[in-house]
Amino acid sequence: MAKYTGPDCRQCRREGVKLFLKGERCMSAKCAIEKRPTPPGQHGAGRKKASSYAVQLREKQKTKRIYGLCEKQFRGYFDKAETMRGISGENMLSLLERRLDNVVFRMGIAPSRAQARQIVNHALITVNGKTVNIPSFLVKKGDVIAVKENKVDKTYFKNLKEGKSIGLVKWLEFDNEKLSGRIVELPTREDIVENIEEHLIVELYSK
Repeated sequence: MAKYTGPDCRQCRREGVKLFLKGERCMSAKCAIEKRPTPPGQHGAGRKKASSYAVQLREKQKTKRIYGLCEKQFRGYFDKAETMRGISGENMLSLLERRLDNVVFRMGIAPSRAQARQIVNHALITVNGKTVNIPSFLVKKGDVIAVKENKVDKTYFKNLKEGKSIGLVKWLEFDNEKLSGRIVELPTREDIVENIEEHLIVELYSK
């Protein structure tokens, strides 16, 4: 499956919930869900009740879009989660949360996962002092995530230093002044703030 290049807000309308793909815009009155809560397309407002398969498919699509993944990547995380100890759905969400682009987003370095992915791609982030430009890099407990020392004077990061600290998930720490954070614990199911019903995804892939 190719990378989605259409309007981000269209994806939120299709899933019927805010996916927070546009950062601050999603919190404003300009949000597409606030303006047009119906699915996109000519017949969006008149769609019939969804079948159980459609509900499972929509949950999978919603989760893929939240984390900005294509089908092959997403299925890879599910397959890996099945080989791990524990509940497959919860393992999958933990793996998705551990992606470096998601961690950069959770720390407040970027207002959206798309921008976090761009920051990582541009080699502006280090993990344990080493530059990492792979958004799918999986962090481990104790890893130190920071903005590259020679990039902290960029206007974007200067503004980040002067901004207010955001409410972090409990498995992360982040210092606005140092632009550095740490993985305190690996994320668990209770740490996932998005409304995701992972059992539906497991049911879909298990058919």
